[in-house]
Amino acid sequence: MKRQLPGLSETVNESRPTIPDGVFLVRVDHTQHRWQAQKALLSAAALRARARGVRPIVSRPYCTPKAMWKLGWFLRDFLYDPELLSQNELDERALRDVVGVVKVSHTVVNGISLVNFDGFAPASQWEELAAAVRVPAQSDRGAGGKGKLRL
Repeated sequence: MKRQLPGLSETVNESRPTIPDGVFLVRVDHTQHRWQAQKALLSAAALRARARGVRPIVSRPYCTPKAMWKLGWFLRDFLYDPELLSQNELDERALRDVVGVVKVSHTVVNGISLVNFDGFAPASQWEELAAAVRVPAQSDRGAGGKGKLRL
């Protein structure tokens, strides 16, 4: 039997704005390493985003030996302390308040929407990257062409 429940569809949409795919200048607010899952929980606040009111961006990059290159890329571009990096140390306090550029995308795995950090760049490249992404030309979208964006 089917029933009509007025207002039910409104509860499905979140009241908080969603994080759009795109390039963001972010500051790391919180990090946490989870040993059993071999993941680092990164929470970053968007400093300058196209959409105002964007909630914190949370992602869980893997820390397995195969995925360590991506974490290293993140740490280098966000200007993490090179001395700690050379000693294979990840200090959660030293990682707080580092700033850089992140390319964000979404993936759905087993019905759960996950935020991916697809690329990173130093904060000094923000103006250049934001200008390149801000106004994509209609002709750039065709033929499956991806831009020459490092991210």
